[in-house]
Amino acid sequence: MRLIGLTGGIGTGKTTVSNYLANTYQLPIWDADLYAREAVKPGSPILQSIIQRYGNDILLFDGNLNRQRLASLIFSDSSARTWVEQQIHPFVRHCFVNNIQQLNAKILQNPDRNTPQYADGVLVIPLLFESKMTDLVTEIWVVYSPPEQQYSRLIQREKMISNRILTFEEAQARIQSQMSLEEKCQQADVILYNSSTPEELFKQVDAALQG
Repeated sequence: MRLIGLTGGIGTGKTTVSNYLANTYQLPIWDADLYAREAVKPGSPILQSIIQRYGNDILLFDGNLNRQRLASLIFSDSSARTWVEQQIHPFVRHCFVNNIQQLNAKILQNPDRNTPQYADGVLVIPLLFESKMTDLVTEIWVVYSPPEQQYSRLIQREKMISNRILTFEEAQARIQSQMSLEEKCQQADVILYNSSTPEELFKQVDAALQG
C-alpha cells in the first residue's frame, strides 16, 4: 500500500498540490484540517473542553468555535497551542486510522484487484512531524516555498478567508509555531519546490508520483 504524507509550512501550497492530485489522478485525499474542524463542531466533547478552558467567549453567536479568537490565543502562547493540539490530534489520528483500515478491508475483500497505478491515498497533514503521525504513511512529501512567498500567501489567504489583514508579526508567529521547513525537508522523501508557476510545481508532482 502506498500512502503519501503531504506536508509543508503554512502558505507553501499544500492545497494546490492535493487538489491537483485529486483532480488529475483521482487520488483519495484525506485532510487533517477537515478532521480538525469536525473535532470541534458544536456539541462535540472537544469543543466542550475548549469552552471549559476559555469560556463562552471562544464561541461565535451561532455556537461554532471562533477560530480567529482561538488562533490569536494559541499562536501567542505555546502552552495554549500544545493543550489545544493535545485535544484535537488524537481525534484526527483516529480518522486517518479508520480510513486506512477501511482501505485495508477493501483490499482483503478484493485480493485480485488491480494495483493502483500511482498511490492508494494522500494524507494531508500540516503537522505531520509535530503530531507524530509519520507512522501512518509510506512516504513523505514536503512542499517548500521561500519565506517571502510563504508570508505573502499566508497574508493573502487570511484576507480572503476572514477579510482581515495579518500583521507581519502575526504571520511570523503562525509560521514559527511549526517545525521549520528546513527540518521538514531533511526528513522528506520528496521535496516539491513551489517558488515559480503552478505548472512547474505540477511537473514535480507528476515526476514524484510516477517515479
